[in-house]
Amino acid sequence: MKVFLKNTALFIALAFAFSVLTSCTGTKTASVNESNNTTNTTDAPPAKKKVNYPPAPSAIMQADIKNLDGTTFKLQDKKGKVVLVNLWATWCGPCVAEMPSIVETQEKYKDKGFEVIGLDIDPESKEEIEAFAAKQKLNYQLGWADEQLKTEFVKVSRLDGIPQSLLINREGQLTGVFTGGGSTTVNKMKETVEKIVNE
Repeated sequence: MKVFLKNTALFIALAFAFSVLTSCTGTKTASVNESNNTTNTTDAPPAKKKVNYPPAPSAIMQADIKNLDGTTFKLQDKKGKVVLVNLWATWCGPCVAEMPSIVETQEKYKDKGFEVIGLDIDPESKEEIEAFAAKQKLNYQLGWADEQLKTEFVKVSRLDGIPQSLLINREGQLTGVFTGGGSTTVNKMKETVEKIVNE
């Protein structure tokens, strides 16, 4: 009986460890709800929907974010642009898997005021990140997310894992939250970016 209990406990521990190690996060996509949608009951063409997005949290917008060159900036400084902020790490498989799509989206919309900011959540060195970025052919701004900023992201996404991204529109409003990896999440992110860039 003692051996059975020991083996059962070992099996449960291994099953838990395997589920954690198979990806950096679970796959979950959350979109910011649209409000004030109206139903048109006449034969006239439907009016464009008025969408009220919540403001991006001030703790995220006002945080000092460190660039690879040592300078800092605030997301608040990016008002007027559509910004996708992506949390990642070099060791995260799902992060690496979605990077080609992020690169493609940056290239597609860069002339429309769209900007990607990739924030490494680990204290990896500038040289490590630059080498990784060159290998992955990343074409967007890179920096670091400190512990406090990571905590603020988790408050929004409700997921303590990566990859995760927030989409912020030109007015500084939160228009999308994308967590986990996989094609469903990446496709939803690309669709939402296209919509917000063209609003």
